[in-house]
Amino acid sequence: MKLVDLAQHLGAVLHGDAAAEITGVAAVDAASPGDLTFIANPKYAALARTTRATAVLVEPSFAEIPASTLRIANPYLAFARAIELFYQPPVYAPGVHPTAVIASTAKIGAHAHIGAYVVIEDHVVIGDHATLLPHVVLYPHVRIGNHFFAHAHSVVREHCQLGDNVVLQNGAIIGADGFGFAKQAGVPPGKSWYKIIQSGPSVLEDNVEIQANACIDRASIGETRIHAGAKIDNLVQVGHGSTVGSDTLLCAQVGLAGSTIIGKGVILAGQVGVAGHCTVGDGAIATAQSGIPGDVAPGKVVSGYPAIDNRQWLRSVALINRLPELLRSLKSPK
Repeated sequence: MKLVDLAQHLGAVLHGDAAAEITGVAAVDAASPGDLTFIANPKYAALARTTRATAVLVEPSFAEIPASTLRIANPYLAFARAIELFYQPPVYAPGVHPTAVIASTAKIGAHAHIGAYVVIEDHVVIGDHATLLPHVVLYPHVRIGNHFFAHAHSVVREHCQLGDNVVLQNGAIIGADGFGFAKQAGVPPGKSWYKIIQSGPSVLEDNVEIQANACIDRASIGETRIHAGAKIDNLVQVGHGSTVGSDTLLCAQVGLAGSTIIGKGVILAGQVGVAGHCTVGDGAIATAQSGIPGDVAPGKVVSGYPAIDNRQWLRSVALINRLPELLRSLKSPK
């Protein structure tokens, strides 16, 4: 693709050789002639001067560099769109594999691809253009909208509800039992915990993506709900009865205890843990490995354990690094 055509497709302003040919995409430090790359993080800006890429997506105010540039307000988003031009994922033709097991009471919309060893149980309803890859299992009474895409070995448990354009990556489990047990006194060892039936479904609204081996547990009563546009990363645990707001990101290994409420547009970075019955307000951010034992106000940025204001945490960490020096000064004679 000629660079001038790529610029037009992305809505970017071209500085450089309009006739240059772009044949692929690559990271800035691994790119070769013919590749398109991008700079979105200032700490990588120096690499733009030495990259072998033919063209670099940058912000409009970025300095001129030897390579051609495509200037646009959001280079990262533009690069994401460019990848789609050079990588085409597999296409799955409509049809049902002969090894699939589909209950006679199930209703499947038009143009579905049902892969090998898929199991669809009684009274399941699926909309149009669904893709179910090998070993996907849908329990009884599941209801799913249009354009559902389930990668191999994902599972949706009984009575769960999924909207349109939901994506389940490999091994995602929707609606497994929440961790609910009641203590019984005076019973023999091994029988002191009474299992609480988890009767409430997990509900995923439109445009939700659940990535590999993440678990969205069902509720004891009520429901667990993931609102529209939320994206949930690998190995995330959403506890029973929790709510995740629209367009929220839960990054890898985040854990939400039961009945947690996460607002809209929240970002919980990797390995953040939130205690049960806490509320994290709209637009809040928790940096990696934060532990949240209480409510977080909307728009707040928190870090550490127990999670505190990010600026206060940075000052505290800087002070911790000086503790040996401060201790020596206290011990030294006056």
